Amino acid sequence: MTVVSLASPRRAANRRRRAPQIIEAAARVFAERGFHGATTQDIADVLGIRQASLYYYFSSKEEALEIVCLKGVEGFFEAGKAIAAGPGTARDRLSLLINSHLSPLIDRADFVRVFQRERQHLPAESRKRIGRWSRGLERIFEDVIKEGIAKGEFRADLDPRMATLAILGMCNAASSWYRKENAPISHIAAEFTRLVIDGLDKPAAGRSPRHR
Repeated sequence: MTVVSLASPRRAANRRRRAPQIIEAAARVFAERGFHGATTQDIADVLGIRQASLYYYFSSKEEALEIVCLKGVEGFFEAGKAIAAGPGTARDRLSLLINSHLSPLIDRADFVRVFQRERQHLPAESRKRIGRWSRGLERIFEDVIKEGIAKGEFRADLDPRMATLAILGMCNAASSWYRKENAPISHIAAEFTRLVIDGLDKPAAGRSPRHR
């Protein structure tokens, strides 16, 4: 019993240390091969470990996909929540939200791509869990836009829901082309922010939106 009590915490601690590497490897494989094209053996090969060792971290390929998708969306939500609750005008915070939504492409691109492209392959209950995070992020954008309308920063004729979906759709699409364009994420974020804010801004007195 003494040997087990000493060894078990060490094994558990080792698994905790390895867990980020395991999930990053899963994200890489799913991003490169897609869910159906990937196997747990592929993930094990990236790590140089036995396939059976992966089952310390997840019980199936579907569970691995759910963990990767969760990592791909939860960072967006937490960052967005902090920005929305922070200082500045609605215009300022929307700009920060756009930048925050694009910046993970710098160092978490695999997680982002897997979340965007592969989550439809999750079982129904898993999709619901991931979907709650995604809808929460949409509400953050939508609430900031509503605030901007209420305070006169944005046009009164805006549909906050449609504006939110358009902004997120534009940002999400960048993951499929930004590398081909060899464009820095900071530059893309600045251009997207300019396009969005120009489109939402309340027009100057005497000008209609279509004459901006």
